Amino acid sequence: MNIAVFSTKQYDRASLDAANAGQHQLHYLELHLHAETAALARAHDAVCVFVNDKLDARVLEALAALGVRLVALRCAGFNNVDLGTAARLGITVVRVPAYSPHAVAEHTVALMLALNRKLHRAYNRVREGNFALEGLLGFDMHGRTAGVVGTGKIGAIVARILQGFGCQVLAFDPRPNEECRSAGVRYVSLDELLRASEIVTLHCPLTRENHHLIDAAALEKIKTNAMLINTSRGGLLDTRAVIAALKSRKLGHVGLDVYEEEGEMFFEDLSGTILRDDVFTRLLTFPNVIITGHQAFFTAEAIANIAETTIANITEFGATSASVNAVQSPA
Repeated sequence: MNIAVFSTKQYDRASLDAANAGQHQLHYLELHLHAETAALARAHDAVCVFVNDKLDARVLEALAALGVRLVALRCAGFNNVDLGTAARLGITVVRVPAYSPHAVAEHTVALMLALNRKLHRAYNRVREGNFALEGLLGFDMHGRTAGVVGTGKIGAIVARILQGFGCQVLAFDPRPNEECRSAGVRYVSLDELLRASEIVTLHCPLTRENHHLIDAAALEKIKTNAMLINTSRGGLLDTRAVIAALKSRKLGHVGLDVYEEEGEMFFEDLSGTILRDDVFTRLLTFPNVIITGHQAFFTAEAIANIAETTIANITEFGATSASVNAVQSPA
């Protein structure tokens, strides 16, 4: 098949070439896929896209008119695709449901530890010859209550790691994970989790129903001085409400690997420019906030798994016009 691969970096090309081994024609593009770039998919059977490519009705209609029959996502989430329109147009959407849940889970806990022990501040101090400990006081993870929102593959691993630290783990998920429950994780309502947890970490997909799951009302319920971590999707948080909670000292620490308006920033080198997003810039001013640029997935194992599954999805679709990893349109 002839594939237009959008939003590619050098590491994407290396991993996809290794997995492809000449099976398909891969045309690499650095540009994001959106309405203005959809025409670049002309003469291709499929597009291969990433998290910040936009596949709304307008884009999908343009792709269908060009003869594109497949959208291959190089990620697990699919909130950037209008699945109803894709189904109506006969475009199959496939994804990578699991590439390395350990990668995201480990990065999640790394953010917790860095925030707790203020490693970002300590690193800068020592480089400047400042070895004072004032302002670097942390807390023992052991004995703390941690709340895990979403206990799929990633959330379940985070829960297990936190139990290894000696945390009491609460969880909220409409579909409880019986392995977590049998390991001692206690399922509660979201309200109870927010009120009881000193650490709250989000591990659920972004849907219409849970957009801004953590909003001003939720933050009113959260335990004062709690730590909030999001390595899932930026839209789960109302960023302005998070900023207000930081200013009022309701939140003690915030660790983010995603941001609801990240599309024009993340994965790009903007170090020589002025950031135009005032909300994001405000977040950067807080000493108790750490932000990484959608890096949690980024391990050698994960990149290889993403490429291998993506190529396998394309190959299966080319042979059968279907895929085991096809995303179903909502009813």
